Amino acid sequence: MSVLIFLDQSDGEIKKSSLEAAAYGAAIATQTGTTAEAIILGTVKEDLTSLGNYGISKVHAVKNEALNNIDAQLFTKIIAEAAAAIGATVIVFSNNFNGKAIAPRLSVRLKAGLVSGAILLPNTSHGFVVKKNVFSGKAFADVAINTAIKIISLNPNAYTPVLTTATAEVVDFATTIEPAKVQVTDTNKVVGEIPLSEAEIVISGGRGLKGPENWGLVTDLAKLLGAATACSRPVADIGWRPHHEHVGQTGLAIAPNLYFAIGISGAIQHLAGVNRSKTIVVINKDPEAPFFKAADYGIVGDIFEVMPKIIEAVKKLKSSL
Repeated sequence: MSVLIFLDQSDGEIKKSSLEAAAYGAAIATQTGTTAEAIILGTVKEDLTSLGNYGISKVHAVKNEALNNIDAQLFTKIIAEAAAAIGATVIVFSNNFNGKAIAPRLSVRLKAGLVSGAILLPNTSHGFVVKKNVFSGKAFADVAINTAIKIISLNPNAYTPVLTTATAEVVDFATTIEPAKVQVTDTNKVVGEIPLSEAEIVISGGRGLKGPENWGLVTDLAKLLGAATACSRPVADIGWRPHHEHVGQTGLAIAPNLYFAIGISGAIQHLAGVNRSKTIVVINKDPEAPFFKAADYGIVGDIFEVMPKIIEAVKKLKSSL
């Protein structure tokens, strides 16, 4: 018996959300009195022994360039083989794009119960109950998994790792790499930007900025804070910003530690994609803007007067450090 964690990587680097999943899986292993092991597919630049810091005792690596691009069917097959080899009774994913593609397939293959979007460690006092968000974050559900094998996908930024100084054992995992049914012919990546899915801080703008020529208020603050930039759907639809920056129910759902909403009214569709943010700051001249009801901090004022003052204050603070 053990806990198996799938570590998602991109360009040879393990994603932050997968490191959170690793620590989460290790905590479950402690709860259930077993060990936490991980599996990683593809070529990785990082020192995998350092994953012991997150509570992982052993890392099963399949070092093959053919696995650098995700193939959900092939990944499911390999993870299922690893789970059987180590007798895993709990399998943990990050609830990101790849986790959402693999975990349901694995659930069907292993006849395992699945809870997607977990936000807390399971309650094992009476069975195995996992808490998750439902109805776009408006409520919570406690879901019991009664199957022999249990699969959990953890919401990004829902669990804070507590690091140790341990070292993980790294072993090669032998498997058959079947030809991919889907061939990746070309990849176009956005470069020079912090990925929204991995960002700790996100600065987002809406139609209150009145035009793309004023977007410097967003990007200037983002550069100062080392943040990613985002936008509401109308802004992307109008063409002020690229669609990969659109956050909300119909865009990308994010969960940064800090989310700045500048000139965004806070329609329910937008809020559904950002309400898992740890802290929300809203700046809007309309005191009745719906976003203020969800905000941790709010500033009622003209963004063209407020934002330059915030940017200047941040510059002064950074220069004094």
